[in-house]
Amino acid sequence: QVQLVESGGGSVQAGGSLRLSCAASGSAYCIGWFRQAPGKGREGVATICSANTYYGDSVKGRFTISQANAKNTVYLQMNSLRSEDTAMYYCAATGGQSITRGQTLREEFFKYWGQGTQVTVSS
Repeated sequence: QVQLVESGGGSVQAGGSLRLSCAASGSAYCIGWFRQAPGKGREGVATICSANTYYGDSVKGRFTISQANAKNTVYLQMNSLRSEDTAMYYCAATGGQSITRGQTLREEFFKYWGQGTQVTVSS
C-alpha cells in the first residue's frame, strides 16, 4: 500500500516557477503527476519510474520530475508556467511492479492517489 501527500501548490504569475512535492509512503515502481483543469479530464503530466522519466507533450521542456535520493519524495519543478497550466495537480503511484512506457501517463495504471494540490497561474 502506498500513501501520497502533495504539497507546494499555490498561485503564481505566468512565466513564474513552482515546485510541487509528493511525499510517499510504501513501495511503488512509478510515481507520477497528473492534473485536471476545470471542465477537462485528467492529464498525465510527468512520471518517474526507477530514474526513468516521462513527460506529457504540453509540459516537456518546462517541467522536471525528480526523486530525492533514499527518500520517498518526488518533486515536480514547473518553470515557465502558463495560464493553461492552471489545474489541480495529483500525485499518483503504481504498485511495485513495472509498467510499460505507454502506461506511464495513463491514470488507469496508477493505483494510489493523493488528494491534490491546486496550481493557479495568472497572466
